[in-house]
Amino acid sequence: MPHYVIEREMPGVGKLGPTDLKSASQTSCSVIRDLGQDIQWVHSYVTDNKIYCIYRAPDEDIIREHAQRGGFPANKISLVRNMIDPTTAE
Repeated sequence: MPHYVIEREMPGVGKLGPTDLKSASQTSCSVIRDLGQDIQWVHSYVTDNKIYCIYRAPDEDIIREHAQRGGFPANKISLVRNMIDPTTAE
């Protein structure tokens, strides 16, 4: 299944505490359960004002549906074409 990077602009999100992040995660997981197995949340990176999420999904439409149902922004959705890491240099 294709991987996507979702950029969510959320001013001040880096200041959220564990309780708020847990609540947001629970909301996301609940929506994913409702949408079915066509979408998987891999993990997310929280910065000061954005969250960068990695998802597996068949297309952008289901990612947009997830964002709409969960009340999350999805400012930019990018299809991952390739992945590299230090072992790529070997």
